Amino acid sequence: MTPPETTDKKSAVHVENLETARFECVFPTCGGVCCANGRPPVEEAEYARIQENLPKFLPHLRPEARAKIEKDGFVTKRKKEGLNALAVSKGWCVFANEGCVLHKVGATEGDRWKYKPWRCIAFPLERSKTGKWHVRQWKLKGEAWDLFCLNPEESPKKPTDSIAGEIDFVKELEGGRESWRKPRA
Repeated sequence: MTPPETTDKKSAVHVENLETARFECVFPTCGGVCCANGRPPVEEAEYARIQENLPKFLPHLRPEARAKIEKDGFVTKRKKEGLNALAVSKGWCVFANEGCVLHKVGATEGDRWKYKPWRCIAFPLERSKTGKWHVRQWKLKGEAWDLFCLNPEESPKKPTDSIAGEIDFVKELEGGRESWRKPRA
């Protein structure tokens, strides 16, 4: 029997498999494997925010990633969800360097998610084409990524215990309170 869809009481975000999924981020033990070939799509305002702050990130990048960005930019022509995706260098997101550079720089400024694309912030939560949220898990809804952290057998933790911050972020996203998504005039 399939459990009923669940709305997290704390955040009022409807997540289909919140009670049955299992997830625990073990970074840095994993090396940030979710940044390997991730290529998240980047919205217009996200692109503008990263571009505007690029000088802050460049000194922290891997040399080959910095060279790629300086030559070709940080997004590719490759499209996901109709948007350009972040570029990859040597199999890793160009902003990956022992963790996410966007995350690290934002954290030093008091907001770890300040510069990250929302899809990276929300991970492992994903919104399906129908608009419903779910915790990404192996083979669920066509999940192609075989990351060990998406294997429900790898962790006994329920997402309500391990990704409360991400659930709260999605609440903000759904509530339209994410001012960064609005393009600047």
